[in-house]
Amino acid sequence: MIVDVKSTVLPKILVFSTDSISDPGIDLAGASHMDYSTGAMVISVPCSSGIHPGWILHALKNGFDGVFIAADGTDCPFLEDCTARTGNIVAAAQALLKENGIDPMRLKMAAICSVCSESFVSHVEKFNSVLLKLEA
Repeated sequence: MIVDVKSTVLPKILVFSTDSISDPGIDLAGASHMDYSTGAMVISVPCSSGIHPGWILHALKNGFDGVFIAADGTDCPFLEDCTARTGNIVAAAQALLKENGIDPMRLKMAAICSVCSESFVSHVEKFNSVLLKLEA
């Protein structure tokens, strides 16, 4: 957890975002001055199907309260079956989290497109609420 400028404790959320699909949507949220948790930190990857389940476990074991995958969905420029592959990665990561005594609800995935700024903000805020309840 981190403390924001208003002295509110916020969960630290690692966001895996994709270079050509979800990054522009997340950037648009910032450029449009949309408010979302200051605890969200973004790492760009080329494709959401390239995320390794071990990265998610590592993040949660090393200070992050949740991991959000801003997936390519059907817009992936690399793979036609990106959504299915990313879904399999999430399932494998959730099993890995369970094996390590970590609640799988600490992982969330949603397709975020290049103009989905409002959707991204909504997903992060809802995930933030879930993480706060898990901490209680």
